[in-house]
Amino acid sequence: MTSKAIAIACDHGGYDMKVELIADLQSMGLEVLDLGPDGRDSVDYPDYAYALADAIRSGKADRGILICGSGIGISIAANRYTEIRAALVHDALGARLCREHNDANVIVFGGRMTGIEVARDCLKIFLNTDFEGGRHARRVAKLSTPS
Repeated sequence: MTSKAIAIACDHGGYDMKVELIADLQSMGLEVLDLGPDGRDSVDYPDYAYALADAIRSGKADRGILICGSGIGISIAANRYTEIRAALVHDALGARLCREHNDANVIVFGGRMTGIEVARDCLKIFLNTDFEGGRHARRVAKLSTPS
């Protein structure tokens, strides 16, 4: 499990899921860094993806959760940063493999596409699964250092 704060951010399409996941994280005794927004008013998802990426880059958090309506736009925005490996996840297998094989440090959900119970299960798996390293380490290294 993570030792630093877990950063979480969303856009208006992910706000309701964000609120529920924050409560779940706090009930697990984890420190949560809520990067917004504070309501359902329309916002631009890149702003929140960038805030989360900065929190990880600066060491304020070591893992993150992003949510937008589909999960696609916010994951594209987050993955513009070399320190971020954001994985859009729809099921438990994806949550496990994004950690084991890709050392993902950000899990992404589509607030309009993934049910809250599936998101909860995926988040627990994401937080409790270690990176396997080995043959995967070489590949992951190439994600931050293009050849």
